Amino acid sequence: MTTFVTCLFVLTYLGMAAGRAPGLKLDRTGIALIIAVLLVATEALPTEDVADTIHFPTLLLLAGLMVLSARFRAAGLYDHSAAWIGRQSARPLRLLALTIAVGGILSAILINDIVVFAMTPILCTSLASRGLDARPYLFGLAAASNAGSAATLIGNPQNVLIGQVGQLDFWRYALVAVVPAAVALLITFVCIAVVWRPVLKSEPGPARNVDAPMDLASIGLCFAALVALLVLFATPLPREVSALLVAGGLLLSRTVPTRQLLDEIDVPLLILFASLFVINGAFSSTGLPQHIMDQISASGASPDRALFLAPFSLVASNTIGNVPAVMLLLEVWKGIPEGTLVALAILSTLSGNLLLVGSLANLIVAERAAVSGLRLTFKDHARAGIPIAVVSVAFASLWLWVFGLIPM
Repeated sequence: MTTFVTCLFVLTYLGMAAGRAPGLKLDRTGIALIIAVLLVATEALPTEDVADTIHFPTLLLLAGLMVLSARFRAAGLYDHSAAWIGRQSARPLRLLALTIAVGGILSAILINDIVVFAMTPILCTSLASRGLDARPYLFGLAAASNAGSAATLIGNPQNVLIGQVGQLDFWRYALVAVVPAAVALLITFVCIAVVWRPVLKSEPGPARNVDAPMDLASIGLCFAALVALLVLFATPLPREVSALLVAGGLLLSRTVPTRQLLDEIDVPLLILFASLFVINGAFSSTGLPQHIMDQISASGASPDRALFLAPFSLVASNTIGNVPAVMLLLEVWKGIPEGTLVALAILSTLSGNLLLVGSLANLIVAERAAVSGLRLTFKDHARAGIPIAVVSVAFASLWLWVFGLIPM
């Protein structure tokens, strides 16, 4: 049975690396779900143990945050922000700076995947109306969403997971992470400005009004809910309970149907999380993960060092994806020190900028841009993405070492 479980485990992460099953329209979520069902059906993982392997607080927190982000979207914040950027200054570099700043800030306090999903189409339309090539701005949005989301434990799914499993303090993490996240935003601007310099020399035409209304009363309510959530994070109340309380309050609306908000919950992502929990749990029950870590320790290697975490994050995040990579490491390595968890959250997130497949946010921007008739290629992304990720991760590693969280 150990061989069977190990083969399915390896097959899962090969599927995570490939992104889909060859010849089938089966994506990462489908692959993980089918293998999780196989493990339970064959009793490789007993049915009564399934619930114990799934970390429900993480799923509940993610769902609550998605409702909050959906309420912001229904109020028009994302569309209005993208349209506002497109109406600004005749200077392309200023437009790029605004795109990166707005995308980064919103992604720090809201789930970055939803931010880029909502902003990309409007940004495409508003920039095209001014005769601009939208590619550098969209790459800036994607990179900024990754960099900005590294600043908090609610900015992206892998940080939510690390924060929940490791019970990290929300504000103590932010205190450490805000500097490398801010520097990563600056690095993003510089790299894109240099790499896309010929394109950014084009002067935009006059700004045109792109219709993107915003309900100020609803926006005020949403920000009040966000502030309440951040305050609750400073209390002993579990974060998932805090998020669900706020989400429940936001469902009480005279203007936004409950179904509209619940439809914004990324169910495939939650299913991917639950399936990977099951698969990793079955693999852990074989005893192999502990044996692997014992062998690493016996060899004198130290996986808590920056010289391990930085290359691991860059490689794993851009092969199997940053969410599966984090889940894998959390399963294989038990009792990870708090400083290492903080480093893993920051480094795995910043590593997502390396390649187009490095993060879900990158892929969402590319897919949404394609719907608007704009093709974002792997090569175009890598031109700026590689230096952005490498320099950002290098700085973050140095910062974490100086802060005393991880040895070099």
